[in-house]
Amino acid sequence: MIREKTIDHVLRATWKAVTKLYNEEAGKHDFTMAMAMALLYIDHENGTPSTALGPSMGMEATSLSRILKNLEDKGFIYRRKNPNDGRSVFLKLTESGKKMREISKKSVYTFNETIRKNIAEEKINNFFEVTDMINKLIDEKSFFE
Repeated sequence: MIREKTIDHVLRATWKAVTKLYNEEAGKHDFTMAMAMALLYIDHENGTPSTALGPSMGMEATSLSRILKNLEDKGFIYRRKNPNDGRSVFLKLTESGKKMREISKKSVYTFNETIRKNIAEEKINNFFEVTDMINKLIDEKSFFE
């Protein structure tokens, strides 16, 4: 089997290229893609429970805690106790966090608009159909049995 022709290789290589692109853009603002994504996943009005952020981003708690510490140190987020549950914490955006969130959001929109301008809608729909099916097969644990 030729590595470049395997589905997993193409997925990995494409995601690596997207990550590099986003990290280069985020670097212009002394940021990382992971930090920008965290800002996008935090509710800009009400905040987000810290325990909900990791699963929604698909990240482990240890990786996420380092990102959150950096965001807090840079003054983009702050933590507030959950008024309904004293054991949990809400992550909230500061004003500068909201501004950086908008910059991050614009980058995501620009990326998606560029893709949509250069690839036919039918092909994009096929892409989503294929990736949905791959995820469904993974969820069903249909592999290696």
